Amino acid sequence: MESVQNVLKKLSMGGTAGTASKDAPPREPSTDDLKALRKKYADAKQDQVFAFYDDLSSIEKATLYHQLAGIDPEYINKIAHRALNPPKTDNAAKGSGLEPLPDSATASILDSKPEDIKKWYDSGLDLIAANKAAVVLMAGGQGTRLGSSDPKGCFDIGLPSGKSLFQIQAERIRKLERLAHKKAGRDADKVVVPWYVMTSGPTRGPTEDYFRRNNYFGLNKENVVIFEQGVLPCISNEGKILLESKGQVAVAPDGNGGIYQALITSSIMEDMRKRGIEHIHAYCVDNCLVKVADPVFLGFSAAKQVDIATKVVRKRNATEPVGLILLKNGKPDVVEYSEIDKETAEAKDPKQPSVLKFRAANIVNHYYSFRFLESIPEWSDKLPHHVARKKIPYVDTENGTPVKPEKPNGIKLEQFVFDVFPMLELSKFACMEVERRDEFSPLKNARGTGEDDPDTSKKDIMNQGKRWLQEAGATVVSEDQDEGVEISPLISYGGEGLDKLNGKTVSAPAVLEKEL
Repeated sequence: MESVQNVLKKLSMGGTAGTASKDAPPREPSTDDLKALRKKYADAKQDQVFAFYDDLSSIEKATLYHQLAGIDPEYINKIAHRALNPPKTDNAAKGSGLEPLPDSATASILDSKPEDIKKWYDSGLDLIAANKAAVVLMAGGQGTRLGSSDPKGCFDIGLPSGKSLFQIQAERIRKLERLAHKKAGRDADKVVVPWYVMTSGPTRGPTEDYFRRNNYFGLNKENVVIFEQGVLPCISNEGKILLESKGQVAVAPDGNGGIYQALITSSIMEDMRKRGIEHIHAYCVDNCLVKVADPVFLGFSAAKQVDIATKVVRKRNATEPVGLILLKNGKPDVVEYSEIDKETAEAKDPKQPSVLKFRAANIVNHYYSFRFLESIPEWSDKLPHHVARKKIPYVDTENGTPVKPEKPNGIKLEQFVFDVFPMLELSKFACMEVERRDEFSPLKNARGTGEDDPDTSKKDIMNQGKRWLQEAGATVVSEDQDEGVEISPLISYGGEGLDKLNGKTVSAPAVLEKEL
């Protein structure tokens, strides 16, 4: 196991190895070490990365050497070739080999019995109270499309409280710890849901600073573990590793599928093992409605004794451009909308003719058993890499001129978190359908686009709060019927605990921030 983990650390180019270099500047290599590394790259026909080495300063040489030593050029050649030349598939029938997941592997909050949902909720809360549950947040993205250079989790979607995505999610964890403490009767500070926040190179420092400045939003800092996903070199269309500058390789994050190697290389799995974690919830930062460590989802997944479970929402219509969770050739998988023909996309469910046959839209919201994640070193090298063709600024190794291309000139290699699904037996995979308006509102676009933007995120949270109050027996009045109520996660995690407002009138827009 140890030797495999060492290989993963080297290939990921991130994690703990990446942080060590920040503490002390790297030293210029010995003549023999440099000669050996040059030969390694020459053998792989990637020695263009040394084109300007002799012209660099001592610190620049040391930095470039350190970066190149963390890359296996033969491995990069191998995965690039595999990504650019994937196995041939029969495109004659895009819908062939596809089936919805069987009933035995699915459940739906929309039509499950209330007693089943309560049973899952209670058992999930018991797991949290026993400190058996943890959360992994994928937060590597910047808010570039939102007009911000900050990590996306720092973004203020415009709520009356001014809370960022990070704060909303942190407060949901705090509330969940209290709910579990109350149910189990344990000391409040002894119920812990550790939060593992995966960042990328550009977002790690700002994320750490943001959490420090905000005192970890009331969570114990020992239970907020910030780590970094790996990176991979950018490759030219000719298969050559690109230089970003004369002394630095151009790199890019390895995709959300990089989470698996990062859990190993950053020693997150070891930390989970020490804490006795058995159940893990993983999700993306941009969903403002995410039920972090949802007890219902944890309880459902644990009851099924699966290794992976995933939440889905019902596809809006046949043309909505979303990936679908389904069976592909008898294995659980995600199939992108572009891979499904019109007839398959529009097919109706024979059991429920009013809904689509293939409707389980992927929202990147997953459960993992700890026992499965422990096996990462056994299968991570089998995950495919995907090609993203991009305009990648680079330095011309022939003349040293910086080039800013106007059209895609190279590829970035990335992995997807769902690439592991087909490796599972169906008996170890499950799917839970949830209500979109309650659990899924992604932040993808700049304000004003009208879809998946800060305004829709804000509206979805405010509308949710309004519904919760009405369900609790309160009356919500406003001049504009679209006005809602922001309810702090510290008051209610999922609509519970609002009974004191029964019969009360609340004027919207409003913020409920203090404990009731």
